[in-house]
Amino acid sequence: MIQLSQAGKRYGPKTLFEGLDWLVTPRDRVGLVGTNGTGKSTLLKILGGLESLDYGAITSTKGITAGYLPQDGLTLTGRTAFAECLSVFEYLHDIEREMETLSHRMSELDPEGDEYGQVADRFHRLDTEFHGSDGYTLEAQVGTVLSGLGFPKDDWTKRADEFSGGWQMRIALAKLLLQKPNLLLLDEPTNHLDLEARNWLEEYLTSYPYAFVLISHDRFFLDVTVSRIAEIWNRQVLFYPGNYDQYLRQKTDRRTQLEAAFRNQRDRIQQLEAFINRFRYQATKAKQVQSRIKELEKIERIEIPPDEQTIHFTFPQPKPSGRVVAEFRGVSKSYGAKEVFRGVNFIVERGDRIALVGVNGAGKSTLIKLLAGIEPLTAGDYTLGHNATPDYFAQDQYKELDPGARMLDDLSTVAERQTMTQLRTLLGCFLFSEDDVFKPIGVLSGGERNRYALARMLLNPSNFLLLDEPTNHLDLRAKDVLLEALQNFSGTVVLVSHDRYFIDRLATRIFEIGEGQVRIYPGNYEDYLWRKQRGETAAEAVSVSAAGTLAADSDDARPKRLNPIKLRQLQQRCQAIEEEIARAEAEIAGYEAELADFKSADETMRLSGLLDQRRAGLGRLMAEWEEASAAIQAAESA
Repeated sequence: MIQLSQAGKRYGPKTLFEGLDWLVTPRDRVGLVGTNGTGKSTLLKILGGLESLDYGAITSTKGITAGYLPQDGLTLTGRTAFAECLSVFEYLHDIEREMETLSHRMSELDPEGDEYGQVADRFHRLDTEFHGSDGYTLEAQVGTVLSGLGFPKDDWTKRADEFSGGWQMRIALAKLLLQKPNLLLLDEPTNHLDLEARNWLEEYLTSYPYAFVLISHDRFFLDVTVSRIAEIWNRQVLFYPGNYDQYLRQKTDRRTQLEAAFRNQRDRIQQLEAFINRFRYQATKAKQVQSRIKELEKIERIEIPPDEQTIHFTFPQPKPSGRVVAEFRGVSKSYGAKEVFRGVNFIVERGDRIALVGVNGAGKSTLIKLLAGIEPLTAGDYTLGHNATPDYFAQDQYKELDPGARMLDDLSTVAERQTMTQLRTLLGCFLFSEDDVFKPIGVLSGGERNRYALARMLLNPSNFLLLDEPTNHLDLRAKDVLLEALQNFSGTVVLVSHDRYFIDRLATRIFEIGEGQVRIYPGNYEDYLWRKQRGETAAEAVSVSAAGTLAADSDDARPKRLNPIKLRQLQQRCQAIEEEIARAEAEIAGYEAELADFKSADETMRLSGLLDQRRAGLGRLMAEWEEASAAIQAAESA
């Protein structure tokens, strides 16, 4: 469909990639990955015909259409959201208008005449094309896509320029999905989507009839949408079959194989050089020496590219709070006539990792601000627990920073027992490298300043973190650093995030916000979806109703839950046991295979003894696994 041959691209003096051979086929589902600055967006624009190559060639099949969605920057004006989406079908509207004209002409012409036959033939061909393009369901298609991307019906008739930048990008995405180009090119399509809209987009792309290439820093989104990964690394584009999770495993295996081949080649080169140096001046060995010299010259040297360092950063732990960190009793919140919450009750306990979910505008950020004490309650009581000290990270947290201070200098003022090298490592995790660390905060973009503000908070965290979209503007590597820091954090976390993978790995409870209520579900986002799909009632999910009654959150009624840190340790042990079981089963299969090939009585006795020991060990592992699994299941359902 589209083919790149020996393609290369430079950005100033820097080579982004070179020697790229890539055939994009009609049903490709490709995730484009790589660290920031490697050229992912540039390659996407090249595929869309928006940028040219510096080397090589690009060819495409005649009639191929490509549709490109940038990360941001699109502005729409003049039409309503619905009309803006309908505008992508202008060619079908032209067909419809011509069909109306032809219909009128046929009503005026003699059915037996030649001209009537020509007009009727033209009408039939247009009708077939119109019907084949689902021209009779255009408005239904637009409604489906707008609803899926989170637009309530009341907003369909709003002018596009009345929406914020993020919602305008949703309209642009809707238009692109409705166009259905042969090659869909999406640069961070989930940036402006809540979880519900992301889930809908995942399902839409799963059934998309043509090819797409997308860039995303959302691991779960990549896992469920793509079947191939293209990684830009070390000026090359490497391809891996499968989704992102499979790519990570294959990349590790590929590097292991490359390092083994490098060691074998190095050993062979050393052998050849040693022989040549030893016998170079012996006439009787001249032929063998020349043969080895030629072999040495023909060897294509294997290069090991620089490794991507996995960074682990230890953040200081806060002073512990009391068991109850925060409590809402009959809390209501309104903005004028608009009611956000009414009669809400819940308790946040020490060690909780609570993710707030719900459609945009449901009140997630409002709830975080209420917990932080930034917004006043309209009614009810909010009690902060003993020794609980909230620390709030806003989506526009950068506004609180000193614009004249240099990043590294400012960071050192809040660091506790961290060296300058460690501080620079931390800034590197959050995508600030080399001389960037000396930049004044005021010259950074909004996204860069938010990244810096997040790193700054984590250097000296309080024991009650309230995080509103902390994963925005972070790449996969920075998200992993943040995730590990919060997993090892001994305090309490309440966060809003649209990153499914992040919530799944971190959350111990889900607070679903909507219709003035806060419904509480135990477990992570996957558990929450499972319970929703089962149709569990609010009471069964430990919900807080609008009437203000907490179904199962009193001290005597609430089931005892494991401390989240202990629960995580138990989950890690369970995973380790599963790996040990797999190894034990493999060893047992090996012993059984050896016993099938008789060698001697002594060997048979030795193998039988080992087999009995391993089987007994496997039994103990299975018992321990069952006990751990039962404890985890009981804790997560509590």
